[in-house]
Amino acid sequence: MAYKKLSEQMHELDNIQRSDAFLKSFREAVREGKFEATYLPERFTLPKQFSRRGAEGTYQRETKEMLFEVTPEFEKWFEQTNKELGATRRAGNVKPSLEAIESGQIDFKTLAAETRKRMQASFEKGQTLGKSRAKATAGTRTGGGAGRRKKSA
Repeated sequence: MAYKKLSEQMHELDNIQRSDAFLKSFREAVREGKFEATYLPERFTLPKQFSRRGAEGTYQRETKEMLFEVTPEFEKWFEQTNKELGATRRAGNVKPSLEAIESGQIDFKTLAAETRKRMQASFEKGQTLGKSRAKATAGTRTGGGAGRRKKSA
């Protein structure tokens, strides 16, 4: 049987920037028993370049090295996973702006319908909250003077 290190397999990915997602899928497949793998005492650096929000530059993460058996089942799993990782990468969300709407990147009618739905939900939430508070305060009121002591003359 042939054995291979996880770090070597990651370099065969079509999109190395998805190596963190591949690692997650790999560990899940091992957990589910799709193929066999074991941890090694060493660590390796993921090939993906991470960036922090609001900061310049990139950094990399390290993870535990794993050794696995290269079987036809693994080859089939890797081919499918690699294909999914390449296809599922979504484009960044386009922020609503005049330019985005005019250029057709965002559908105005859809955006307006979502806004209407959000405003209606907010309105209904406020009405429900107001009614529940009115019920709560109505039950706690007592008659004036109840609980007062009489003065002794």
